[in-house]
Amino acid sequence: MVSMKDIDARWIEHALTLADEAGAAGDVPVGAVLVDELGEAIGRGINTREVNADPVGHAEVNALREAGRARGNWNLSGCTLYVSLEPCTMCAGAIVNARISRVVFAAWDPKAGAAGSVRDVLRDARLNHTVEVVGGIAEEQANRQLVEWFEARRD
Repeated sequence: MVSMKDIDARWIEHALTLADEAGAAGDVPVGAVLVDELGEAIGRGINTREVNADPVGHAEVNALREAGRARGNWNLSGCTLYVSLEPCTMCAGAIVNARISRVVFAAWDPKAGAAGSVRDVLRDARLNHTVEVVGGIAEEQANRQLVEWFEARRD
């Protein structure tokens, strides 16, 4: 089990900064950064679903794609994915398939989360891989980003 002292706070902050970039570009503010075993960022992603009309343009998927290209391999075992919001079912499936070792996220998603809130795809022992999950470590900041973004669009 990982303790909070094992979490590198700069990466969750980076994911939150990427979420701001997504929001400024007109997409739902979610950001993700994939960090390798040496502590180096090898993939970054922001939501691009709205701006690119891409049904799978989630921050996590975009970060996984970039990391796979950087490594020249789909298997990203040993890596940690830092993300501003709990991954959805689609993203959780991609994380499992990429063999990510750990996911650290800022805020739980009580509507669509698949890392322990609504579903727990990442730790489902029936799958071929399970992922260590650390959630809710910057909940207030991440929730504020989302609430402010959606409120601005409703006005």
